[in-house]
Amino acid sequence: MATTRPATSPPDLMSVRHKVSAALTRFLDAKDEAAPGAELLYLTSTLRAFLTGGKRLRSVLCVYGWQAAGGDGEMTAAIRAAASLELFQVFALVHDDVMDDSDVRRGRPSAHRALAAAYTDNGGPHGRAAAHGLGAAVLLGDLALVWSDEFLHTAGLDPHRLAQVLPLVAEMRSEVMYGQLLDLQTTGRLTGDVETALHVIRYKTAKYTVERPLHIGAAVAGAPPAVLDACTAFGIPLGEAFQLRDDLLGVFGDPGKTGKPVLDDLREGKATVLMALAVQRASRAERKTLRGLVGRSDLDEGQAAEIRAVLDSTGARQTVEEKITARRDEALAALDEAPFPEETTDQLREIALAATERQT
Repeated sequence: MATTRPATSPPDLMSVRHKVSAALTRFLDAKDEAAPGAELLYLTSTLRAFLTGGKRLRSVLCVYGWQAAGGDGEMTAAIRAAASLELFQVFALVHDDVMDDSDVRRGRPSAHRALAAAYTDNGGPHGRAAAHGLGAAVLLGDLALVWSDEFLHTAGLDPHRLAQVLPLVAEMRSEVMYGQLLDLQTTGRLTGDVETALHVIRYKTAKYTVERPLHIGAAVAGAPPAVLDACTAFGIPLGEAFQLRDDLLGVFGDPGKTGKPVLDDLREGKATVLMALAVQRASRAERKTLRGLVGRSDLDEGQAAEIRAVLDSTGARQTVEEKITARRDEALAALDEAPFPEETTDQLREIALAATERQT
């Protein structure tokens, strides 16, 4: 149920990413110039590195949400609102890596590891490096959160539109914190509770990664309720499919291609849908293997291969693939009924296919 095309063709994916990156660079350049001391540049340089790379999925979806609601022409406010989500994502990822004690993010050292190394490179004692890295990473995440808020409030939205956007941003932030808490509470508990695992990904990823960025962009354009509802109908199943794919890549992926380690989730004992299905279906011997190996901090590649064999033999891996396909198809079907401009629908369809593509 696509509507007519807008008067101006919407920018393509690469154009949106470029505009968002340029807005972030200008914002951080201004922050560096106004910094009260050189010490702050130590954090902002790490923040810049963290903003390099990545798919910019949330910011792209924010801009496409703006287009879906009829946004057209001058798009500075939409781009700045989208860029604010990138800063919020830095906050979330930096703190997530601290909580998970992750060494790598996007093929590079995680923020707390990079900050620890910089501390010793600048003459700090090695015995303090780890504690310094953790503390500085918490501050970096906090700074990204504060600047995300500032970026949004200075996006150029009139008071009425800002009043539409802010409640959605507040809900997004609360939802992702709730999802992170659920993730913390379930990690290390090896159970066959698939429903709880699905509940975690709905709040930690589906709403935060897809639904709310679309909502926020749509609200920037003054979206009516029907457009917001269509964003939800598309965004929730796609977000769940995206996280299910990420869970597979976290165990079966190629780190050289994904930048995502394949031992971290197993070492942490992440309570994924993949693992819950395996526990449900495992034989006594297979369950013993899982309970003996999943969650071991010293897990090696040979032991990980034993776990992967159980994930395959129980059919858990294949079932997750089927769940990804079903949710992707649900999202695509929702687009067929969405009151979006035709070109925006086409762009969202491309994103749905790319985000759920089989890579393992």
